[in-house]
Amino acid sequence: MTLSVAEHVDTRREKVVRRFALTDALFHGVSRAAAILVLLLLGGVAVSLVVGAWPALANFGVSFLTTESWNPVTEKFGALAPIYGTLVTSAFAVLIAVPIGLGIAVFLTELCPRPLRRPIAIAVELLAGIPSIIYGIWGLFVFAPFLQTHFQPFLIDAFQDIPGLSSVFAGPPYGIGVLTSSLILAIMVLPFITSISKDVFDTVPSVLKESAYGIGCTTWEVVRRIVIPHTRVGIMGGVMLGLGRALGETMAVTFVIGNAHRISSSLFAPGTTISATIANEFTEADGEIYTSSLIALGLILFFITFLILALARYMLMRIERKAGA
Repeated sequence: MTLSVAEHVDTRREKVVRRFALTDALFHGVSRAAAILVLLLLGGVAVSLVVGAWPALANFGVSFLTTESWNPVTEKFGALAPIYGTLVTSAFAVLIAVPIGLGIAVFLTELCPRPLRRPIAIAVELLAGIPSIIYGIWGLFVFAPFLQTHFQPFLIDAFQDIPGLSSVFAGPPYGIGVLTSSLILAIMVLPFITSISKDVFDTVPSVLKESAYGIGCTTWEVVRRIVIPHTRVGIMGGVMLGLGRALGETMAVTFVIGNAHRISSSLFAPGTTISATIANEFTEADGEIYTSSLIALGLILFFITFLILALARYMLMRIERKAGA
């Protein structure tokens, strides 16, 4: 009797183990299939872009990357102006949004009264849910006229006698232009940087901050020496997420950048980006070279985004390695 009960228990245990092994194998297979599917999709996008861009790349060669002119009539195309506009607007947007986003995150986690933390955090996160075309309409009809009337004339007068900066803040105040586009992008990426930074700041153990306060550290010293070093990997991830959003933004930039295929040293001058050029001209593209040139712009944007995210991942790995050491 005792033996049969033991055998029954062993049989049930074997069935449970077998079921767990089957479930684990199924989960492993589904996860691997999902990962392979992502790689196949990424490879398919890259291959389709290369195939579509090949006529333009074969026709223009390296000059496609170094030429500023964009003339559909004569079918002379160059990607230098859109590349320049994409990199400049994204860089300025991140430079503006990062300190503001980190400041908001520090305020919400360290300084803000507890009853106000949730409402302010929700208000910041709601900015991420506003459609980009709404940002573009607001930027064109409200923000750009304000900059044209008040902000840009002030900067022109303030920097007109300073060498170097006089050319950066030169020209008539159009309202629209590279600076306006950068400011709109900064507003759009701000909630991503703020939300991620706030979440990683909340992961800092309270005992570390309380210990720092206990030995007489100020709030600034706690943030600088405890919070930021402990969460720098997460902060970098938030910054890269915001940069990726800025690089690929289309509609809001199209409304306020001016859509001019030229490079200017002034931030007030109209310009263009890769995504804005594609959005404006793809429906009007007539001919193989014209269409292929626009697809080549998409390939360049794909490569730029992939390269920046790869560099960001490499930086995160180095930071983690140094932290471990």
